[in-house]
Amino acid sequence: MKKLFFTSLILFAFSTLAEAQQLKSPEGKFVMEFSLQNDGTPTYSLKYKNKEVVKTSKLGLELKNDKKSLLNDFAIADTKTSTFDETWKPVWGEVDAIRNHYNELAVTLDQKSTDRQIVIRFRLFDDGLGFRYEFPTQKNLTYFVIKEERTQFAMTGDHTAFWIPGDYDTQEYDYTKSKLSEIRGLSEKAYTANVSQKSFSNTGVQTSLMLKTNDGIYINLHEAALIDYSCMHLNLDDKNMIFESWLTPDAKGDKGYMQAPSHSPWRTIMVSDDARDILASKMTLNLNEPSKIEDTSWIKPVKYVGVWWEMITGKSSWSYTNDFPTVQLGVTDFSKAKPNGTHGANNANVKKYIDFAAKNGFDAVLVEGWNEGWEDWFGHTKDYVFDFVTPYPDFDVKGLHEYAKSKGIKIIMHHETSGSVRNYERHMDKAYQFMKDNGYDAVKSGYVGDILPRGENHYDQWIVNHYQYAIEKAADYKIMVNAHEAVRPTGICRTYPNLIGNEAARGTEYQSFGGSKPNHVTVLPFTRLIGGPMDYTPGIFEMDLTKMNPDNKSHVNSTLANQLALYVTMYSPLQMAADTPENYNRFPDAFQFIKDVAIDWSESKYIEAEPGDFITVARKAKGTNNWFVGNVNGDNSRTSNIDFSFLEKGKKYTATLYVDAKDAHYKTNPQAYTIKKMVVTNTSKLSQFSAPGGGYAISIIENK
Repeated sequence: MKKLFFTSLILFAFSTLAEAQQLKSPEGKFVMEFSLQNDGTPTYSLKYKNKEVVKTSKLGLELKNDKKSLLNDFAIADTKTSTFDETWKPVWGEVDAIRNHYNELAVTLDQKSTDRQIVIRFRLFDDGLGFRYEFPTQKNLTYFVIKEERTQFAMTGDHTAFWIPGDYDTQEYDYTKSKLSEIRGLSEKAYTANVSQKSFSNTGVQTSLMLKTNDGIYINLHEAALIDYSCMHLNLDDKNMIFESWLTPDAKGDKGYMQAPSHSPWRTIMVSDDARDILASKMTLNLNEPSKIEDTSWIKPVKYVGVWWEMITGKSSWSYTNDFPTVQLGVTDFSKAKPNGTHGANNANVKKYIDFAAKNGFDAVLVEGWNEGWEDWFGHTKDYVFDFVTPYPDFDVKGLHEYAKSKGIKIIMHHETSGSVRNYERHMDKAYQFMKDNGYDAVKSGYVGDILPRGENHYDQWIVNHYQYAIEKAADYKIMVNAHEAVRPTGICRTYPNLIGNEAARGTEYQSFGGSKPNHVTVLPFTRLIGGPMDYTPGIFEMDLTKMNPDNKSHVNSTLANQLALYVTMYSPLQMAADTPENYNRFPDAFQFIKDVAIDWSESKYIEAEPGDFITVARKAKGTNNWFVGNVNGDNSRTSNIDFSFLEKGKKYTATLYVDAKDAHYKTNPQAYTIKKMVVTNTSKLSQFSAPGGGYAISIIENK
């Protein structure tokens, strides 16, 4: 790792004129200005290539039960400036090395009337701005409660936005594309499409928020390093086009309990005139601390299959029985319970998936519905409490572990907490030790339902702290975590790389619940994936779900070629081949791409990108000279034009193309694809058709 750190006023433009300070990014593309208004209110503004992208915006926090909030009446007590430049290596990732280069301004503010002090720290990168509030140790600000954070992001116009409505419990929405001025009218419609409606405002949206100006500037608003703080939403003043932070409240309505010394998460603004730069940015990761796990040798990218899609579609069930067994003194008696005949996590079925994984070169099998309690949770009460160690009668923990081990396959554990967080914490050590004793190295955790015991929101400070506790506790046991229904990630996977995946968005499961928009996967990399990889569970080959379950009338709004491309465009070190072995066996030639595609990368090149329309990505498999390309397309057919200049000069490669057929369409002809081969070099070019909701995937193997 190389690291340079200087404190100097000469290294970059910084001026102290009365109460205004100016900070430039390393290459000078960005200029941030900080100043105090006449009443001592701190403000900032941001320019990109001499063009204003964030107008003068206020900063500060409103405190609860306090005569004076941290909003105004400030004077500048001190300023410190520095520059930082390092290159670090992620445990897994889209690239094998990341440069962290920024100029920093730390402004210390005194509030004379209260004898309090805060620091606002700005870091300006060549791809955007990060800033946070810091609360030093001091006499008059030790314990305090945040009523609201009042951070503003003042936009320069009525931009186009890709947004999901403000919701304290879920991000599982399709994205709406609209002008900012249209959010108020459209948000109610967006809510009625989702079961969760606990929101703060009909002009509220969630981050990561993707915006585009009329003159082609792309802006992304988000946060980084969300630890011991409430998740930030944005409330829009649509008369003045000003976003203001709105923190997720707890069960009492409070936004945050703080103790100095402490700090907020980073508020982030990425900006570029090229959409590809937003996708390639590593600013979110760079604003997180380096890994706290010294030995990361046990953290491995995973390609897996699982008994999941057949449950989601209703072909099989999570529960062993539809009865409610007798429960006495914490002991559940299944001796008289009648098996329902549809339980998916049974020995024979799990062995089938293990055999399939071993035959096709996968690493692991995820098994859900293995433990007692699902019949109660689904059929009786959402307040059911699992114990995470007691299997159903038809699931032989030790026998299946030995069988999987004999085939070179790991089994991935599933912990559905049912939202009973304190219960999970009480059982966590026992549950993780049970995993280690039985050969499980990774867990998929779930938080479906209201958070117990007192009805917290999924994204408030209390539950955010629980998610962090689960990650850190798992690290103690050398366990990797894939958290579902948790808060959307903010780059914490740099600090705790055992957080190998998250859901926290509308994933493939919604294709079985009525479908998702065909362009959904062209938006997610600009929004949800800004904070970290997503367990999107791609690879569905059968789009007519009545063939899985006659009662399921849903349709997967994607072509088969699009599903292949997702393994490249939807970055994750945890990738599932989500369909069933039977469906993959019907299309062995297309399935070959899923078997071949890598899940850890040394280089990534974003070739084409436009949010909501298309994304084309090329990635180099780590430790090889082989590349994989993925293209996903939105609502309308188009021709994708790429060149292969990323390939090594003087080398020849065999490219296998998995592409939409000319008559392919996500709705009417989704399984129409063709496969062709060609020899390519770094001077080759390609024009390739992509159908509506379609795309293509290419494996590029070096000729020896």
